[in-house]
Amino acid sequence: MTMAEIRREATTGLTTEAIALDNTYAAHNYSPLPVVAASAHGAWITDVEGRRYLDCLAAYSAVNFGHRNDEIVAAAHRQLDAVTLVSRAFHSDQLGPFCAALAGLCNKDMVLPMNSGAEAVESGLKVARKWGTDVKGVAEGTANIIVADNNFHGRTISIVSFSSDASARGGFGPFTPGFRSVPFGDADAVAAAVDEHTVAVLVEPIQGEAGIIVPPDDYLPRLRQVCTQRHVLLIADEIQSGLARTGHTFACEHWGVVPDIYLLGKALGGGVLPLSAVVADRDILGVLHPGEHGSTFGGNPLAAAIGSTVVDILRRGEFQTRSAELGLHLHARLRSLLGHGVLAVRGMGLWAGVDIDPRLGTGKQLSVALAECGVLVKDTHGSTLRFAPPLVITAEEIDWAVEQFASVLARAGS
Repeated sequence: MTMAEIRREATTGLTTEAIALDNTYAAHNYSPLPVVAASAHGAWITDVEGRRYLDCLAAYSAVNFGHRNDEIVAAAHRQLDAVTLVSRAFHSDQLGPFCAALAGLCNKDMVLPMNSGAEAVESGLKVARKWGTDVKGVAEGTANIIVADNNFHGRTISIVSFSSDASARGGFGPFTPGFRSVPFGDADAVAAAVDEHTVAVLVEPIQGEAGIIVPPDDYLPRLRQVCTQRHVLLIADEIQSGLARTGHTFACEHWGVVPDIYLLGKALGGGVLPLSAVVADRDILGVLHPGEHGSTFGGNPLAAAIGSTVVDILRRGEFQTRSAELGLHLHARLRSLLGHGVLAVRGMGLWAGVDIDPRLGTGKQLSVALAECGVLVKDTHGSTLRFAPPLVITAEEIDWAVEQFASVLARAGS
C-alpha cells in the first residue's frame, strides 16, 4: 500500500465534516486542497486527523519564518497582555519604533502601515497619484500608472482593473481607469508607454502568481533608469518576493536596484496577523495629510510589536542566508526532474515555479496527489506548481519533498 493510500484510508469523518461546513457557509472564492489544518509548527502542518504535512507553500510567503516562530509568538503574547488596538486616533508606544525600524531596514524615511497586501498596493497607487498632482504637476484626474501583463497585486476593484487574468475581471466592471499594461520583462515597452502624465511604474521584481517568472537581468536596472530620467516613481511590489524569500531582504537587490517605493506585506506580519506597509522617502510619503488616507487597524500596537520583531530577525540576515543556500539545493533537486514529467524550473532562493507536462494531469490534480503524500504545494495557471516553503525548512526535508514529488510524477506517467 502506498503512502497516499494509507493516508486516504486513515481519513475519518472529521475532515469531511470540516470541509462540508466550509462549503456550506464560506463563500466559494477559493478552491482549497482537501486538507484541514488543526495546528502547525516550523515547516509542518498537522490536520484534524493527526496527519502531518510538509508545508511547501508558507501561505504564499506569509510564513517565511516558520509557523509559530518562537520569537514572533513571544512578542505577540507580550503585546496581547498590554494593548492591542487604539486606532490611529491616539499614538501608541509601538508604532514609532516599528516605523523607524522598518524605514531603516529599507533605507527610506517614512512608513505608511496598513494591513493586507492589497491595501498596501492600493495605498501605493494613491500616494503615487497624489505625488503626481502635488510634486510632478500632473493635472488632477489625468495621471497614468504603468503595470506589467500577468501581474498579481491583489483583487480589489482598482487592482483587477489592470489585471490580465480573465477570472479576476469577469463580471466585476466597470473598472478604474488610469493604467497601462505592457509585457513583463520588456523595458523598451515601459519606456515607450511613459508620457507626461505617467506618475509611476508598478512591478513585481519576480512575478509570483504568474508562475515565479524571473525577468531578464537588465529589466529592473533599465526600469530604474527610465523612471529616474522621466521623473516617474518606481514602485516595487515585494509583498511575496521580499523579506528574505529570494535570498536577499528584497528581490530588487539581486539586480542592485532601489525603488522609490517598497510595497511590503505577508511575512511582515510574521505569519501571525495581517501587516503591510508602504515605505518611501519623505518627499513621496509626505504628500499625505490628515484625513486623506487611513486605516482603523493600520499600525495597531499588536501588529507593530510583531513587525518590529520581524525587522529584528531580518537584520540578523540568517533567513536571507538560509534562503540563498537552501534555494540552490531546492532548485538543483527540482531540475533533476527535468525530462521526468517536469518541463521547466524557475525562481530564486526558496521560491520555485515548476511547469508540469500537462499530459500527466492538471496542477490541481498533482497538488492533491502530493498532499496525499504529505507535501503541500499549490498550482497556478493550469500546469505550474509553486514551491515556497518556510525558510526554516532543512535540506533533508527538501530532499524528502522532492522524492515524494518524483513518485507522484512517476505514478502519473505510468
